[in-house]
Amino acid sequence: MNEHAEQKAILREHMAEIRAESAARDPDAAEHLASRFPIKLFDRYGPIVSGYVAKDDELDPAPLLERLRGAGATIALPRIETDGSMTFRSADDGALEDAPFGLKQPTEAAAKLRPSLVLAPLLAFDPRGNRLGYGKGHFDRAIQQLRESGRVFYLGLAYAQQQADVVPSEKHDIPLDWVETPVHSVPLFLGRAMAR
Repeated sequence: MNEHAEQKAILREHMAEIRAESAARDPDAAEHLASRFPIKLFDRYGPIVSGYVAKDDELDPAPLLERLRGAGATIALPRIETDGSMTFRSADDGALEDAPFGLKQPTEAAAKLRPSLVLAPLLAFDPRGNRLGYGKGHFDRAIQQLRESGRVFYLGLAYAQQQADVVPSEKHDIPLDWVETPVHSVPLFLGRAMAR
């Protein structure tokens, strides 16, 4: 294990505990997030929004996705394909199947979409936009691919307590443009993102 991987493993364990504590302290966090989400981000980066199906104590985007759907969003969800790549599929029919890592995802029959606003779960983030995920790199590769074909706004959803001083990053890690928490917004690399 290289030094970055070791640092990330230690931070993952620590931040998983913090996230679990944060979720237990604020059972209404998902509703708070949905009610205070800055709709200007959807106005600028919609109309196709990719969310996710929350697992365990991840901040649940479901109420926010319903609010965005009411504002005219087309909702997509990530899908891990058999080749290990991540695509984004329509969530319109609501049909989900079991996915790797204990996740739920759209079926293969769901239409592929190209989101312009991607909401991502995370374990930690830092002031430079570095995101600590689960170590598989699915979001990094998918965002990179989306950016090669046009504009996309990459937004993390987290509890405020998940902000770390530094998240170790490597060349392939794609920084977030913004983080939304149940209590405040954290613009990251906003100038770069708005220039796209």
